[in-house]
Amino acid sequence: MSCPRHYIQIVNVYPTYSSSLKRYEEKKEKIPMKRSFPAGLCLLFTLFLPVTWAAAENTIPAPPAGNLRYSITVTKFKNEAGWHGRWNVGDGMQTVMTNLLQKSGWFIVLGDGEMRKAAMAEQDFAASGRTAQGKKTAKIGRMTPAQLLVRGSITHVQDTTGSGGGGLSFGGFSIGGSAGEAEMNVTIYLVDSETGQVKASTDVIGRSGRKGFSIGYHGSDLGGLGGNLGGQMNDNVGKALEDAVGQAVNFLINQLEGIPWEGSVILAKGNKVIINRGSREGVDVGRKFKVGAVDELVDPDTGEVLDSEMTEVGTIKVTRTKEKISYCTPVSGAGKIQKGMSVFPMDR
Repeated sequence: MSCPRHYIQIVNVYPTYSSSLKRYEEKKEKIPMKRSFPAGLCLLFTLFLPVTWAAAENTIPAPPAGNLRYSITVTKFKNEAGWHGRWNVGDGMQTVMTNLLQKSGWFIVLGDGEMRKAAMAEQDFAASGRTAQGKKTAKIGRMTPAQLLVRGSITHVQDTTGSGGGGLSFGGFSIGGSAGEAEMNVTIYLVDSETGQVKASTDVIGRSGRKGFSIGYHGSDLGGLGGNLGGQMNDNVGKALEDAVGQAVNFLINQLEGIPWEGSVILAKGNKVIINRGSREGVDVGRKFKVGAVDELVDPDTGEVLDSEMTEVGTIKVTRTKEKISYCTPVSGAGKIQKGMSVFPMDR
């Protein structure tokens, strides 16, 4: 692409591009300002193209076809950095992470502790008999349990907003420049809700100067389009927070391969087998599962489950799915599959 030999005004441009700008200045030709806009756009494209390509790496991958999902909830993050601003940084981390986990498509995202407490309070109120009763009245014992918990601490926040900076200006427009930067250090924990054990942990550093994470989608309805996380917060600390959350979500996704996915047979009658996992969990028609009885190996001293062993009796194939259940037919072991047996993916 060739650029018109037009004059633009350069103000405190980043040192990285100083040599390129110097050569451009040597060839400049003064013309009226109203004609400088196309030239400015052309120069900006040339200068910032490397930055754009580098930023493209900040992506939440789309879940693959047939991805099996886990239920997850995010607890409030501790603000151990002592940072205080116009918004609560611990609440902000919880809100943005819940939002991004939901958008990613990798998880069944449940409400946080406050939301679930409010739901339980409504259930208790409905059960008291002081509300109209009907099919849609909130009922006790129907809440979806979380298999995984996310918690963490914000250990450091550095904000240099207001330090000033330069940029590119032309035709009455200013592009680029810096109004300060922010950095946020966050420690993330992934916890097994059944045992309370920390399955994985990591430290991430979010920086406001990075491009916001884009989110991949899977499925023909979306045609492979991507979306952006941005827009949660407009200040530099908020942008650093979003960058930290994007890194944390990628870390959580990478841990899923090592976490067992399990379902149960809730009905076994002849050639009809129904399991308690459906489209919500990512089960699709044609998928095969192995079925068997699981024996837990329990520590007699502490009562802790140390491990489990499965005795496989057969395999099943999904023929129809609903939101929370799937209908299957036996591929092998038809007479041995019983209600209450465990179901595991064939590829894990």
